[in-house]
Amino acid sequence: MLAFLGGTGPEGKGLALRLAMAGEAVIIGSRDATRATTAAEELAQLATGVRIDGASNADAAQAADVVFLTFPYEGQRPTLEQLQEPLKGKVVVDVIAPMQFQRGRGASAVEVAAGSAAQEAQELLPDSLVVAAFQNASAEELQQPDTVMDGDVVVCSDHQEPKALVMELVRKIPQLRPVDGGSLANAKYVEQITPLLVNINRIYKIHAGIKIVGI
Repeated sequence: MLAFLGGTGPEGKGLALRLAMAGEAVIIGSRDATRATTAAEELAQLATGVRIDGASNADAAQAADVVFLTFPYEGQRPTLEQLQEPLKGKVVVDVIAPMQFQRGRGASAVEVAAGSAAQEAQELLPDSLVVAAFQNASAEELQQPDTVMDGDVVVCSDHQEPKALVMELVRKIPQLRPVDGGSLANAKYVEQITPLLVNINRIYKIHAGIKIVGI
């Protein structure tokens, strides 16, 4: 079972949809269980034969084996402080790219004391296995079931088996390729690419991604 905490947002909904289409059991979490259920029902109508459930963040975290963090960065600390117990021993995939928006300047990265959102998550969840991935994947394209994704997903972690598991989940989304990004310390660089892509997308009116050449 895969859970997407804060999964009513664009990235969570997109990843939940694509992995449900790949045959994974999926549950969307939210602070408001009713909102999560509504989002799950809407997603289930976008593709034939998928089942997506909705629940509170706490119930979703308890039910799942792999938990994705797909809420805005400002929600990370308060959410994880409340969910340390149900997340113990579980693979936690941090999709968060901390950024801020300023009029006339677009998006910019937010500095995180721990180094990255993913490293902060590991500090807050010492008994969980944190993996950083999917920060650069287009939420808009993920939510379009007929759109073929094209790009690489850099996966970083200090835990090798969880990293391999998440890389296999990446492969379940057609045309996305997982790239081993090394330790969790490298997640900082991946997260900070996201505001750059947001600005490029705004300038060119596209959905840019990243691709590592030479592999």
